[in-house]
Amino acid sequence: MALRFLCAALGAALILGAQLVLAQQPAAAGDAELAHRHKTAMCIGCHGIPGYRTAFPEVYHVPKIAGQQPAYLIGALKAYKSGDRSHPSMRGIAASLSDQDMADLAAYYGVPAK
Repeated sequence: MALRFLCAALGAALILGAQLVLAQQPAAAGDAELAHRHKTAMCIGCHGIPGYRTAFPEVYHVPKIAGQQPAYLIGALKAYKSGDRSHPSMRGIAASLSDQDMADLAAYYGVPAK
C-alpha cells in the first residue's frame, strides 16, 4: 500500500514538473511572411477595410488590427477560441486556428501599419 502511494506521488510530481517546464517555454515565434501569404485572407475581408462596419450579429465598427501588440492579438484570438469573447464570426475563425497560426498572424499584424 505504501509503495503504491509512493509511486502515485512520484508520478504526480513528475507530471507537475513536466508541466512547469513546458509552461516556461517561450511561445512559438510567428512567421509574418507565412501569415501574409497563407493566413490573412480570413482577416482582410473585415479588418482590412478602413472604417468598415458590419451588421452581424449587430451593427458595429470593425476594429483595426494592424499595428496592435502581438501579445494582445494572440490573447484576443485565444479568448475567442475558448469562448471568453463571444462574437460569433470571430469564434468560428479562431476555432480553426492553431497556436502557431495565431503567432503567425500576430507577427504579421503586430507591426506598424504600412
